[in-house]
Amino acid sequence: MHSLKERYFQLKTQIAETVEKTGRSSAPTLIAVSKFQSAESIEALYHLGHRDFGENYVQELLEKDQKLKERGLTDIRWHFIGHLQRNKVKVLVPIVDTIHTVDSLSLASEVAKRWKALGTGDKLKIFLEVNLHSETSKAGFEPKNLLQTLQPITYFNELMILGLMCIPDPKEDARQSFTGLRALEHTCHPFTHSQLSMGMSGDYVIAIEEGSTHIRVGTSLFGPRSHQNSSDPTVAVS
Repeated sequence: MHSLKERYFQLKTQIAETVEKTGRSSAPTLIAVSKFQSAESIEALYHLGHRDFGENYVQELLEKDQKLKERGLTDIRWHFIGHLQRNKVKVLVPIVDTIHTVDSLSLASEVAKRWKALGTGDKLKIFLEVNLHSETSKAGFEPKNLLQTLQPITYFNELMILGLMCIPDPKEDARQSFTGLRALEHTCHPFTHSQLSMGMSGDYVIAIEEGSTHIRVGTSLFGPRSHQNSSDPTVAVS
């Protein structure tokens, strides 16, 4: 069985080879999805030079952030990649670098309000989550309504809309889904910035080939997840 270090550098090598093959000028940001992984695993990857980590649950992220800061890991860039409830925005925005799952105008409004209250003077980076295949089990903007919904979000000066994010239906062709998201993002210019959060352990190579700028990889990097390593994601944050 490969170690975390071996998996990490194998993954980095495959990303670099894919980038070279496609002729891209830059590699995508690798977000290490640390949901249900221990703080010790995150720290091990941190000491290999990695800084971008993705979490799905606010409570779990808060606990890990506190524990890791106590160990001197103060420059982690946290990416929130799970479904975000409005009542948890207040405690999330002070520690997050990028939110990938803004899926409604009301959520965008709450994020902007809470970020403005911090008074940083900067913009908070976000992606708009798109429900490409209109799956009832998933949140996200409908592609046909995206432009109509996007324009009011652009009035929130506190937010920088990097681009679009998706989690394709596994029953659909991944390449076609990624191509579709890229084409949709182009229609959103100049309100977005040509960024695409797409691609996970099973399809990140295809995503890179199709222009992804942020890939979210967990299992291929950390190995199988253990729920015993996580906080209870059902714990409410007020």
